[in-house]
Amino acid sequence: MMQAPELNDCFLHDKDRLTHDAAVELLVTRVPTLRRIEDVLLAEAHGRVVGKDVTAAAPIPGHRNAAVDGYALRFADYETAGAAPLLVSARVAAGHPLQKPHAPGTVVRIFTGAPVPHACDTVVMQEDVTRADVDGQAQIKLPTGVKRGSNIRDAGEDVAMSDTIASAGTRLRPQECAALASAGVETVACFARPRVAYFSSGDEVVRPGRPLAHGQVYDANVAMLPDLIRIAGGIPVDCGILPDSRDAVRAALREAATSHDLVLTSGGASLGEEDHIVSVLDEIGRRHLWQIAVKPGRPMMFGQVENALFMGLPGNPVAVFVCFLLYGQPLLARLGGATWRPPTRFPVAAGFEIARKKVDRREYLRGWLEAGPDGLIAQKFPRDGSGLISSLRAASGFIELPEHVSQVRPGSSVNFIPLAEFGVR
Repeated sequence: MMQAPELNDCFLHDKDRLTHDAAVELLVTRVPTLRRIEDVLLAEAHGRVVGKDVTAAAPIPGHRNAAVDGYALRFADYETAGAAPLLVSARVAAGHPLQKPHAPGTVVRIFTGAPVPHACDTVVMQEDVTRADVDGQAQIKLPTGVKRGSNIRDAGEDVAMSDTIASAGTRLRPQECAALASAGVETVACFARPRVAYFSSGDEVVRPGRPLAHGQVYDANVAMLPDLIRIAGGIPVDCGILPDSRDAVRAALREAATSHDLVLTSGGASLGEEDHIVSVLDEIGRRHLWQIAVKPGRPMMFGQVENALFMGLPGNPVAVFVCFLLYGQPLLARLGGATWRPPTRFPVAAGFEIARKKVDRREYLRGWLEAGPDGLIAQKFPRDGSGLISSLRAASGFIELPEHVSQVRPGSSVNFIPLAEFGVR
């Protein structure tokens, strides 16, 4: 597990409720990165975070090669021949370089990817030539307008020797994996994925599949959090439901902290008589962040328990979903060694109205985009309750209303953040 980070002084702040930007800034600049590195087979490395820079040991491609099926020649021979045909003196296929010197005044039949003979500097596409057999000897007539160097991929054209192919902190996509494979890389040194213990909380919460008594609710977060954790690069570990018992909460958090890098709870983040997580965290750990000026998600908190980091999410599913994407993702990115890239915001016109919005608070509405007469229009789910999973099902993104906004009229410019920006599809 990670060494106990010293974060107290780093997280001191003088505001009762942090703004969204301040909370993200604290997480992405002050959370320590795990230093465990492991070798991962390239075939299994998609989504993993590179732990050490990977550089090219040789240029890619390693040799000049033909970009098309056609004929390789010296441009000087093309200039000399004029309208006269040229003999085809050899044939070169991919993986089979020419084994003899190229005969001046002739062309070489060549195929895509094949090494271009050293003496040749131009390749003409086969569709652009006229070919004939004269006395059993193949000849071609070249078109006008051939340019020197055409249809040749130079050695190192994609990547030069010693160039960095994947930097430490890069989360590997299929594109990076292809680049690494083209360099002959078989295994990649990657940061170990953070182990995340996650709890639901509350005596009223029941796992799906069990009988539901009056006053109880099924645990929706248990089906959502593991997928969100995996998307963010962590390894989810279900640690059950925390009952409304201070002693039980204390024991469970301590035990989870011994074998996990992050302890994540949903629910119990307020200061009600049956909400013990805040007081237990203050007793056995440290609380670095609590109460943010964001809706939904105001009671979210961050701290540490012994050697593990701690994040306490609200209990309502919508708030869990929003807070995890906005704050859990950058936290796990930092913890897992990934370079954090804020989600892209797209300015669009609002297709709805909000007569009054509280200032000094950022709000994230669930919504989608529609085509309007003058471009894209953002529409919001008609109801805003943080327990409405139906709003998450209907949404393809968040409509972000910054702190200074006090109202929204149809046609007002708003920022739309697609869920795909968080890797949710």
